[in-house]
Amino acid sequence: MRPPVSVPTLSRRAKVVIGSIAVLLVLFTAIGTLTNVYVDYLWFDETGYTEVFWTELQTRALLFAVAGVATGGLTALAVYLAYRFRPAFRPMSLEQQNLERYRQSLEPRRSLVLTAVAVVVGLFAGFTAQGSWETWLTFRNAVPFGEVDPQFGLDLSFFVFEYPFYRLLLSFGFAIVLLSLIGSVLTHYVFGGLRLQTPGQKLTGAAMVQLSVLLGLFVALKALAYWFDRYSLVYSDRGELFAGASYTDVNALLPAKTILVFAAVVCAVAFFANVVVRNFRLPAAALVLLLLSSLVIGVAYPAIVQQFVVRPSANEREADYIERAIASTRAAYGLTDEDVDYRDFAQENTGDDVDTDAALAELRGDDATIPNARLLDPNVLAGTFTARQQIRNVYGFPEKLDIDRYTIDGETRDYVVAVRELDSNSLSENQDTWINRHTVYTHGNGFVAAPANQVVTGQEGGEPNFTSRDLPTVGDIDVEQARIYYGELIEDYSVVGAPEGATAREFDRPEDGSEGEVNNTYDGEGGVAIGSFFRQLTFAIYYRERNFLLSGAVNDASKVLYVRDPRERVEKAAPFLEVDGDPYPAVIDGRVTWILDGYTTSDAYPYAEPMELGEATTDALTGTGTTALPNEQFNYIRNSVKATVDAYSGEVRLFEWDTEDPVLQAYKAAFPGVIEDRDQMSEELIGHVRYPEDLFKLQRDILTRYHVTNPGDFYSQNDRWAVPADPTQSQEAAAADEAQPPYYILAARPGEGDATFQLTSALNAFRRQNLSAFISASSDPDTYGQIQVLRLPGNTPFRGPQQVQQAFNTNDQVARDLTLFNSEDSQAVFGNLLTLPIGANGLLYVQPLYVEGTGENSFPLLRKVLVNYGGQVGYANTLSEALDQVFGAGAGDTATDSDDAGTTPDEEEPPTPETPPADPSAPADPTTPPADGGGTATPEVDQALQDVDAALQRLEDAQRSGDFAAQGQALADLQRAVEAYEAATGGAAPASPTG
Repeated sequence: MRPPVSVPTLSRRAKVVIGSIAVLLVLFTAIGTLTNVYVDYLWFDETGYTEVFWTELQTRALLFAVAGVATGGLTALAVYLAYRFRPAFRPMSLEQQNLERYRQSLEPRRSLVLTAVAVVVGLFAGFTAQGSWETWLTFRNAVPFGEVDPQFGLDLSFFVFEYPFYRLLLSFGFAIVLLSLIGSVLTHYVFGGLRLQTPGQKLTGAAMVQLSVLLGLFVALKALAYWFDRYSLVYSDRGELFAGASYTDVNALLPAKTILVFAAVVCAVAFFANVVVRNFRLPAAALVLLLLSSLVIGVAYPAIVQQFVVRPSANEREADYIERAIASTRAAYGLTDEDVDYRDFAQENTGDDVDTDAALAELRGDDATIPNARLLDPNVLAGTFTARQQIRNVYGFPEKLDIDRYTIDGETRDYVVAVRELDSNSLSENQDTWINRHTVYTHGNGFVAAPANQVVTGQEGGEPNFTSRDLPTVGDIDVEQARIYYGELIEDYSVVGAPEGATAREFDRPEDGSEGEVNNTYDGEGGVAIGSFFRQLTFAIYYRERNFLLSGAVNDASKVLYVRDPRERVEKAAPFLEVDGDPYPAVIDGRVTWILDGYTTSDAYPYAEPMELGEATTDALTGTGTTALPNEQFNYIRNSVKATVDAYSGEVRLFEWDTEDPVLQAYKAAFPGVIEDRDQMSEELIGHVRYPEDLFKLQRDILTRYHVTNPGDFYSQNDRWAVPADPTQSQEAAAADEAQPPYYILAARPGEGDATFQLTSALNAFRRQNLSAFISASSDPDTYGQIQVLRLPGNTPFRGPQQVQQAFNTNDQVARDLTLFNSEDSQAVFGNLLTLPIGANGLLYVQPLYVEGTGENSFPLLRKVLVNYGGQVGYANTLSEALDQVFGAGAGDTATDSDDAGTTPDEEEPPTPETPPADPSAPADPTTPPADGGGTATPEVDQALQDVDAALQRLEDAQRSGDFAAQGQALADLQRAVEAYEAATGGAAPASPTG
């Protein structure tokens, strides 16, 4: 017999080297971790949210310690007991001889190995448990919903707050028992308590007792799991078309789970009895019986019921359970009958066959919707804002601008708004030094706003009418503090502040009337003071930047501004909230303030359909300026909090908005004093709150299916709706079927006389392009959150957004202009296609058409306005003229642009001679077609357009044949036709296309 081979020992030098490396790694890790925690604490201390910091930290630490000690300690205890009761005598069979080397290696290090097992297992368990800190806090601070589920009669708080925590405990119980079982089996095997290849008894008495107890505990936990599985049926997806318990779940699986509870208890008792009997035959037989029972009554029987009882008449069998799912889903997403007003709309219409005379009468009397029809698309005009209001390269505007409303001189209008932010990515190479990036270019400056229903008239038409603009900010919106230290584009930290009397070094704005600049020193309350050497060292380590210690720009009065994105600040101050992806700026009490929406969510609301948060809020514009929410599954959501971030001081405030949300009440109890009462919001702030886009997208998606109340109709899906694809996007985006985003408008809803600020969306029939419904959510403080659903007749072919866009694109005049606009030097850009209910029977589509050059610094300008009513197309330079084409002369008098309200910001519009009244029988604009969309108003325009068509055809033929001479002649003819078109229309000639 060969002697066992001992494990070689390390030399003293190797031990010193390895020990030093280990100490350095631990030291650097500890310093980095402590630095991160301390910098986090400083941020919370600056913002006044230390309650959040300490509560979260203490809760994480508590769960880490309890789970780590319990899992690591009990696993180590099981291993220790297995070693403690190892057999003193082991027959030296071949198996035991092979194991002897391991025993000799482990024996002198058994304490170290046992400690290592406990530490490693405990660390893994602790890190896993601390991530569930919100589950523990909501369990501990649970409040009743006041509603019970229809199956078990339990308050919904049990499912939302308590059930997830019980499941968490069960999962850790299973983990502890399994790890203990694995550790015990291995220890018994190595030290001879378990002998697989030795003849005779395989287990010692001590090993049999320990393994029986552990297996009994495992099966007992399984019995408990079966009991809780009964409650999990409220989240079942067996129904396919609906969520929650189905007929099979209630009538087959629920009894089966109850039976399995008792079967598992019997099996557990058999294992515990084996401590005395010490014969695995009985518990093994019980275990096999449990497995067979779980397969037969837990799997096979429900499958048989589903296949042979439910499916042949599912619409009848599932009716009661579908009704539960509809009611619960509506409640979970805030779409109950109290929240949503369903109205039958346009019942007297038959699609395109509309009564234009009645519509004209309503149009003439409309003083709310048409005057506020939005011509400026915030998703298109970022380039225009940048070109006209950037001022310096260090400033920038987001890709997606925002819509808000202001009351000026007693008149409420919606405005396209933006703040002139510091754009960290726009610094030139010579500006991109540490001093410049972090101490000189520290903030943006200015608030820019333009009425959404106006454009500038005059020589350079089509631009927004900037009524708040320039540096320093001037205009009709009073801005007292326009400096932007916290914004969406600011990515870097800034070091600000200087001793009293020191020269200001922060770039503030260009100096008036010269090439110089005005500098500024930040004196706001935001930022973390770094006057001490310890603070400077802390941030030097945190940012890995030695200039915190060496640069003269860092002084005793310096502060560091970090976490500067408004959304990130709110998420950090309230980690229990999901924050809407579109913060927007508003001027409140003279200060620029970011307004954000916070959501409380849960994935444990019974019978409610689950959704993927990020996926459900994605649309055609999600990638351009709007951040999608994280893609987490949930089935309950409330817009519970309105948050503000001061753009100058960075102050974060959280206001309770939904006072009836139990989830928010639980978090308020967990974080006392963090969320302010709603009555702390000023009237001015309340006047600027908007219904949030992300919540609206979720709700409209739910409404496509859950507007139906009849279970049979729901099951057949014969009245399903769909969110239309955005018709204004590129062909690639259209092919991806990206959803049309909702639009903010200022308009009067049917049944309401005054214009209100609302968020709207059209809905199509499922897998069809016809319109089925139009929904709007009010942002008005008096009616906030009230959703109106206008249901169109199902038997009439009302045109949906894609069909209206197609009607625009194929209109003769529009098609010709698009050919001219889409050239080597320019491109046509369609703005948002707005749907506006007119009166009680009509839907008016309005869409701006912009033209943008293809040059480096080009930007879009409004050139045309398209309208569609009942299939009739209007296409003109102004909304007023386009309405005249569809409804007749004078129909557009209520449109704001009928009197050229917008003027150039730098000079007044020059007076124009009085013109005689137009012939009512003729179109108002000779460059546009009459109501039927064909022909032109003058022979000159008609001839010019015919020449354009002919030249284009000759150019196409020449390109196909490769005749370069003919191509040149065709281009020359096309140029002459374009010039003739210009002379006939009196407008600027579009650039001619090239081959």
